[in-house]
Amino acid sequence: MDRVIILRYGEIFLKGKNKSYFESLLINNIKQSLKGYAHEFSRSQGRYVVSGYDADFENEIIDKLKKVFGIHSLSVADRVETNFAGGFDQIIESVKNLALKTAQSNRIAKPSFRITVKRADKHIPLKSFEIAAIIADTVLKNTNFTVDLTDFDYEFSVDIRENGYSYVYNDKIMGAGGLPVGCSSKGMLLLSGGIDSPVAGYMMAKRGMKQLAIHFASPPYTSERATAKVAELRDIISAYTADLPLYVVPFTEIQLEIHEKCPAEFMITIMRRFMMRIATDIAKREGCTAIITGESLGQVASQTVESMTSTESCAGLPIFRPLIAFDKEETMDLAKKIGTYDTSIQPFEDCCTIFLPKNPSIHPNLKRVEEAEKKLDIEALVERAVAATEKR
Repeated sequence: MDRVIILRYGEIFLKGKNKSYFESLLINNIKQSLKGYAHEFSRSQGRYVVSGYDADFENEIIDKLKKVFGIHSLSVADRVETNFAGGFDQIIESVKNLALKTAQSNRIAKPSFRITVKRADKHIPLKSFEIAAIIADTVLKNTNFTVDLTDFDYEFSVDIRENGYSYVYNDKIMGAGGLPVGCSSKGMLLLSGGIDSPVAGYMMAKRGMKQLAIHFASPPYTSERATAKVAELRDIISAYTADLPLYVVPFTEIQLEIHEKCPAEFMITIMRRFMMRIATDIAKREGCTAIITGESLGQVASQTVESMTSTESCAGLPIFRPLIAFDKEETMDLAKKIGTYDTSIQPFEDCCTIFLPKNPSIHPNLKRVEEAEKKLDIEALVERAVAATEKR
């Protein structure tokens, strides 16, 4: 008997003849997440098993696995030999010990339980409910538990696999779900340092999109601490995205030019149009097929329909906005869940907060915006910003 972690995938089941492609990506991402931890990895029909790890690192390993998109759930289990000829003796012993341990730790006077058996090994002639009845008999004889198949306090699960092993457990930990990162092409995430954009990156990673991140810095108006904050956010969400290179773009010259030569009411719109041009340039160079933002409809002046239309008109790639219908509270709740919230609220300025006009245009007219931009040497400004971009 040894202690292992069983991994189950969810949505991949629906992929039919393409399932092997999604599985290979998921397996690679699992192994990458456990890099640095001694372990063994094996698979059986619809299951993956992590074994041979140091028990002292079990909680750390579980935390890593919970962040791998594509994993639906996981369980820490006893792995025993099925041994049908011996009357499932090892399975029964494992369930009995688990029930006794549970009975000692619970505070319920007369706890109820049920046994759930899944039988992938169809060579065993007994049906799942018959095996469950045999195991339940031992639990009843050795504990003060009672059987209740519908309104139970505890469920003891036995997963009988086709590889000669069975897995016994009583807890199911939910995973991140979604699709394995890498199955949905690659996108460029605009990472501002606020609450929204890291959550947007998380949401797109959940749909399998591998990502790069781009941040616009305006020294000396923005400090190195603000960029360090963004790098910290990158590190946090890279636990979900598998990897997240960060490109830092010097944006000061562009902002000063806009501030000096363009109408104040269009400053935010024109600034974001430059961001889209630069992001598109770098994204195409790096093989990205989309740009990702944390925009939510109506949240601020730059996120009205007219503002977003004006912004995306100069982007050379599709714009994905996974938070478009989220309200701020929903985004904050998700930021807290994935661990980015406390970093996002650190009070370091970003480039979007400097040179802000008193009355920005909420419904900018695209033709007027394009006319205002003619005062700028757009191509040269973009070229210099891209050339000076630093990869971190």
